[in-house]
Amino acid sequence: MLPFMAHGHLIPFLALARQIHQATGFKISIASTPLNIQYLSSTFNSSSDEPENDHIHLLELPFCNTDNGLPENSENLSLDAIGKLFSASLSLRKPFHSLVSDIAAKQGHPPLCIISDVFLGWATEVASSLGTVNVTFSTGGAYGTLAYSSLWLNLPHRGRSDSDEFHLPGFPDSCRFNVNQLHHFLRNADGTDSWSKFFQSQISLSMQSFGWLCNTAEEFEPAGLEWLRNFLKLPVWAIGPLLPPMVLNNDYSSLSVAASGISTRRAGKKLEISIEKCMEWLESHSPASVLYISFGSQNSISPSQMMELAIGLEESAKPFVWVIRPPVGFEPKSEFRAEYLPEGFEERLEKRKQGLLVRNWAPQLEILSHKSTGAFLTHCGWNSVLESLSQAVPIIGWPLAAEQAYNSKMLVEEMGVSVELTRGVQSSIDWKEVKRVIEMVMDKKGKGGDMRSKAMVIKEQLRASVRDEGEDKGSSVKALDDLIKTLQSKWQMINCIS
Repeated sequence: MLPFMAHGHLIPFLALARQIHQATGFKISIASTPLNIQYLSSTFNSSSDEPENDHIHLLELPFCNTDNGLPENSENLSLDAIGKLFSASLSLRKPFHSLVSDIAAKQGHPPLCIISDVFLGWATEVASSLGTVNVTFSTGGAYGTLAYSSLWLNLPHRGRSDSDEFHLPGFPDSCRFNVNQLHHFLRNADGTDSWSKFFQSQISLSMQSFGWLCNTAEEFEPAGLEWLRNFLKLPVWAIGPLLPPMVLNNDYSSLSVAASGISTRRAGKKLEISIEKCMEWLESHSPASVLYISFGSQNSISPSQMMELAIGLEESAKPFVWVIRPPVGFEPKSEFRAEYLPEGFEERLEKRKQGLLVRNWAPQLEILSHKSTGAFLTHCGWNSVLESLSQAVPIIGWPLAAEQAYNSKMLVEEMGVSVELTRGVQSSIDWKEVKRVIEMVMDKKGKGGDMRSKAMVIKEQLRASVRDEGEDKGSSVKALDDLIKTLQSKWQMINCIS
């Protein structure tokens, strides 16, 4: 397995490795750069019935940050160095080829397959040269994956001056996208820039793979999966949601110990707040009354946006848990300063027990699965979307980068479980609008109640997709079984020919 170097990609890859091993007993190797292997390794200390290390191997690929123009100790996705990181990922091809060659030499045959990230399309050529097959894994949903891929391959927004809206190949004519939904790197792309060259080449190579995996479920995204399959003209196995089984089975007794094997440990980092303290605070509030706010592990918002969000939260009088980090323009890992928020903000909220501010990281799965949590203000990263909807928690969207704006569009227009507050870090947002949206979504009647009902339906769909009780198997379990059988059949065909 070859994930891209970003936490939002590493986590689903590890979850998929665990599922494949549990279903087959196969030996699985995950290859990545040293710091990312260190990150994944720290998760193996979570409690487990058997030592995963015997079955899932973590293998380092040589990688020098400074040779690739990156700062030291930065081998995963950070928005300030994202362009250089994409370019740097191309340097992994040669060491990855050597690594798989060595594995093939030791065991007398190449691996059954190579599962690679959609952004590492060159793995299709490595697999072909070594006598095995490549399967592309999109860690996002079908709708977002299709939008992101089609946008970069077609750049349909270029040359339009009459309207900000445009049709995107792969989607029905009635589905319109807006230039404002595009990250500025994509908005300014013209096909000759470094961003276009990278994404067009890697996505095109990934479209030559044997098939694609998608972290979604048939019941959840039937239209998105149909459109993606038509666009790729390849098999697409929907094998998600890749979440801890106890989350989907409503068994939260062991959640604080396991939580994806990643959530609670956070790669060996010291927690800023104990899970116990967080749960105790939530317990002091009534059901579905708390708003949870987090923009993901590597994002923040602008200083003015942060100030308006804080004022809107306080004026709404709704209790909330907010994962805060310094605003854009300040060192992300520096200490959070009181001046980023209205004067006396934290003290007032603590006195009234209205708000809990958590520095840098909070136990997200535990918070979302708590009965007091009523809505989630999120950047609409796919892992966060799945975690939220698996608990029937409606969403307030604030997409920031990658395919997040397309996820948000789908959640609002196709599913009715979200309201978009704003987009990006450049937008201006007024505290009155923040207050209005929060009150609307948190209302247990009206639109808020309707969103909650629709989220409950999706929760049941996600649970049904991963059911595995004898003959009663969900769509995602069947898809994984079919993937394995198809790969084994392909393997026998290759060996017969050779």
